[in-house]
Amino acid sequence: MLAEVIAIGDELVSGQRLDTNSRWLSAELGVLGVPVTFHTTAADTLEAGLEAFRVAAGRADLVVATGGLGPTADDLTRDVLAALVDRPLVVSPTALETIAARFAARGMPCPESNRRQAMFPVGGREIPNPNGTAPGIDLSIGDAGRSCRIFTLPGVPAEMRTMWRLTVGPAIAAILPAAATIVQRRIKCFGAGESAIEALLPDLVRRGREPLVGITAHEATITLRIAARGRDEADCQRRIAATEAVIRECLGELVFGVEDEELEDATLGAVAAAGGTLGIAEVGTSGAAVALAGRAAADRHSAGLPAALAGGLVLPPQDVLDATTLARRGRDEFAAQLGLGIGPVLLVDGACTVDVALIDADRSQTVQHVFAGDPELAVRRAAKAALDLVRRTMRKRRMVPEAGR
Repeated sequence: MLAEVIAIGDELVSGQRLDTNSRWLSAELGVLGVPVTFHTTAADTLEAGLEAFRVAAGRADLVVATGGLGPTADDLTRDVLAALVDRPLVVSPTALETIAARFAARGMPCPESNRRQAMFPVGGREIPNPNGTAPGIDLSIGDAGRSCRIFTLPGVPAEMRTMWRLTVGPAIAAILPAAATIVQRRIKCFGAGESAIEALLPDLVRRGREPLVGITAHEATITLRIAARGRDEADCQRRIAATEAVIRECLGELVFGVEDEELEDATLGAVAAAGGTLGIAEVGTSGAAVALAGRAAADRHSAGLPAALAGGLVLPPQDVLDATTLARRGRDEFAAQLGLGIGPVLLVDGACTVDVALIDADRSQTVQHVFAGDPELAVRRAAKAALDLVRRTMRKRRMVPEAGR
């Protein structure tokens, strides 16, 4: 079985926005063992969309597309599919009811334009969208001699990924030859780049390996996804455990968590396990204090964890203080055991530099980070680097186990 991924949108073909959906979908299809042979990007026109789907359906067994399912006049994917199979669009009462209920929950009437989102080509099946008003479309075309299954999803990444995990991925797995149980596990890492981590994992990240290990990067967080096929879930878990053990042995403290755990979770957990509290002072908006505050509030609400974060202070950019002074201020301002200071992100010789300091009653340490590339990305990476300094320091002092072990 071969697959093709189609991304639809004027903003994509014009270069105004980067197509991240196709990369993500290709990785997910790879986990299922379905090779992707083409990526196609098409404009928001009936002609471009029809050509893209017609060609894809002629050379692939499976097509997964994103975009063009909104309520506006230039959202034409449903019209394209209707033209592709030469069938009319009809309103699905259940889909319309779901869309109307979403508006009603916000005390709003359903706009007439959104009724279009409940229209499907005759024979098309609804892919539920629990997070938005645009359901996807599942459509089979062809005959016994040559057939193609088409799944179309919204272009909004969060909606698309949820719909994939809940509906599309399982549907594809069910039609694969000799379908077996598939179990996945994500290992989260920070502190080295994607290529460096791959080099530390000899022969693990390669096509055709069982279990398959995929690697992706997002704002300096590296995710290793282990996907195992087996007779049943227990068989898959045994295969995953063996590979995960190798990953942890090779990467050591670079691993901070699993599944949906973020670096903020690992940092708060390390501070809490050491019986400490953390105060932050930062210049500008690296986001460390805000990110930790959000996770701390959520964790305390859901799990009753102690208040590891004592507080955070964001100073205006004109207050140019060194990182150690900021760390001391963060500690003293909130009467915390630990103070974390994050200096302003400065552009020096084309690179972004930022100093990070961690201080307690006995000692202090300062680390300068240099980041290449986009300054906005550098700001977010600086926040993560600061949190990781706290995590690693607490782990070394108290030998705190990493999350997810």
